[in-house]
Amino acid sequence: MTGLYLGGLLLSIAGLVFLDLRLKLFLGADPRRAVVVLAIGVVGFLLWDAAGVGLGIFFEGCTHLLVGIDLAPQIPLEELFFLVLLCLSAMEAFVLAQRLIDRRGAAARGTAR
Repeated sequence: MTGLYLGGLLLSIAGLVFLDLRLKLFLGADPRRAVVVLAIGVVGFLLWDAAGVGLGIFFEGCTHLLVGIDLAPQIPLEELFFLVLLCLSAMEAFVLAQRLIDRRGAAARGTAR
């Protein structure tokens, strides 16, 4: 079952990217800005992970599902893809919520699209 978790993460990221590009949410709306924001979020969370590992709060758990490559001690390769998934889904949810709020506001004012 080695690599099962990474495969699931990659499949999930691919699905989010497909929906994103189709609905022009985050990456589809402004790719350059989206990649910068995504990179900042992932790097920020990787630094958080490193601090957590250094303090003994975070540790590598169930390893039989992982591919066995570590980015740093106690930080597996899969963590990078998990953080991409986390940040991407958060930004897409934010944009979607913003669109729904804008649409409701427009409907309330009688200027629905």
